[in-house]
This record gives sequence, C-alpha cells and structure tokens, in this order.
Amino acid sequence: MADLRFHHRAGPYSLARIAEASECVLADSAQGGYEATDVAALQDAGEGHLSFLDNPKYKDAFRATKAMACIVSAEMAGEAPKGVAVLVSKNPYRSYALAAALFYPWPAADGVVSGGAHIDVTADVGAGCSIGAGVVIGPKAQIGKGCRIEPNTVIGEGVVLGDGCWIGANVTLTHCVLGARVRIHNGARIGQDGFGFALGPKGHLPVPQLGRVMIGDFVNIGANTTIDRGAGPDTVIGMGTVIDNLVQIAHNVKVGKGCVIAAQTGISGSTELGDFVICGGQSGVAGHLSIGTGARIAAQSGVTKDVPAGEEWVGFPAAPRREYWKQLAALKKLLSKGKS
Repeated sequence: MADLRFHHRAGPYSLARIAEASECVLADSAQGGYEATDVAALQDAGEGHLSFLDNPKYKDAFRATKAMACIVSAEMAGEAPKGVAVLVSKNPYRSYALAAALFYPWPAADGVVSGGAHIDVTADVGAGCSIGAGVVIGPKAQIGKGCRIEPNTVIGEGVVLGDGCWIGANVTLTHCVLGARVRIHNGARIGQDGFGFALGPKGHLPVPQLGRVMIGDFVNIGANTTIDRGAGPDTVIGMGTVIDNLVQIAHNVKVGKGCVIAAQTGISGSTELGDFVICGGQSGVAGHLSIGTGARIAAQSGVTKDVPAGEEWVGFPAAPRREYWKQLAALKKLLSKGKS
C-alpha cells in the first residue's frame, strides 16, 4: 500500500462512484453505497480496500483475498470469495488505474509561486500555476493555466506550455512547444541541439539546429530522457505518446500518436514512427527509417531497415519475428553439424 509520507490519499469513495470512474459495472447494485478507503494488492488488502485481478496467474490470491471489493473480468467474477463485492470490467488493469488515480490524483497546481523563482517580466504565466523554488522562466515564455513546475527547472526563451502541464524538478526546456497536460519527469532535457556536424579534416563543424520540439497533448516523458530539437524540420512527439526514462530521441524524428517507447531506447535522426508503435527497452533505430503504424520492436533489437505497419521485428540486425527465429534455428543446426 502507498506510504502516506509520500502520497496523498483522497476518498473514501462509494463503490458506485468508483464503478462510474473506472469503467466498471457493479455486479450487485445494492452494494453501491459501500465505501472503499484505499486500494491494495490482493494479498495485502483488508477491510475497506479495493483490489483487482488482471492476470489469471494470481487467481489463488484472488480466491483468498480479504479485500472489500475487487475489479475483475466477467470470466473471473464467479471466483470471488464470499463477501467480496465485484466490479466487472472489460479491462481490469485499466479500470484499476482509473480507480487508483481517484484515490491518489496527480499533484495539482495550487497557485503558489515561490519567492525563490525567477520569472522574466516578459513571460506570460497563466492563472493558478504553481512554480517551485529555483525555477527560471525566460523571456517571452508562455505558461498555460494550472501548470505545476517543480524546483530548479529552467524554461527557456519563447518556450510554450499548454494548460495543466506538470514539469518535474531539474528539467530543462528550450526551443519547444508543449500541448496540454504534458508530464515531463525529473531531469529530462528537451530542445537542446541535435547531433549535427559537417565532418572534415579541418574539424567537425556544428550545423545550426534551427527547428523545434513539438509535443502533443497528454504526452508523458520519463526522467533523464533527452529529445533534441530539429535541424530545420521540427522534432515531433504525437499526442498521447508515453516515453520511459533514459530515452534518446534525435533531431527531426517524428513520433506518431499513442506510441510507447521503453527505457534506454535510441531513435536516430530523421526517422519516423507511425501511430501506436511500441519500442521495447534498449532497442535502437537507425536514422532516416520509417516504422509503420502499429509496428512492434522487441527489446534490445537493432533496426536498420524500414519496418512495415503492424509487424513485429526482433534481434540484430532486426528482422520479422518469424524470419528471425528461423534464421536462429538454422544457425544452431549448422553449428551442431560442425561439432559432429
């Protein structure tokens, strides 16, 4: 369960309210007035707690849970212990996320501006913003309504934040335009120079990086991730994309909407990802490639060719999943013959 030294719990909430907020249907509507006080894992839950079952692997824990209520699929609803209220969901994990956010909402802006912040007189800061100590907001920056900016973050000249953004501590934003309700976690660097040099025997000449980083609404960017601004065209991150910690996105990259990019992934310059692409952890994508809509790149894969829409590619050099495993099986067979 959440440590209340670090998290602030809301509630209690009736099961009827929770069902409405979490896209569930209460199996017994007569239980709608019951109140849950917190969320907890199946094995830890007790009186007043709401839990969930998403993976059938944990059905034994579900059958033994002491939770007051549980979010489950229709297939597992009949396995609930006696006395446990059931909230039926088509997607229990999503429903749990919505319920947990009800009890533990994201920190909201409270309108307090620290006296230790430095805000340029030409910056435009919207109503209700929270700005922490040591924050620097540069000339002509535009901060939307209800934004929360944590301590020691630097927002450069002309940067634009849409309404309701949350910017973590020690973040640097420059040459970028953010949509509404963007979350950028601690230590991220957005909008710095792309890695562009004209190479030669007289020295490697930096090419001016004249583009921007354009970030759509509802994007989530993890801690210590870096996104370079474009060299001329913009670097673009589409609406609703989720980017993990320690990701590198190079100049001119175009990322579609709803993509998922896991930790330590690197995407080289001028590559384009379609909508809903998934990149597993430590994957790498070479420059000037096209990754089609709905494609999936397995963890630690190295992509050196265009990936068609909807395909899953694996390995290095990455290949379609079935082809890759056929190649690996053939290689093992060849090696075994050599030993005999």
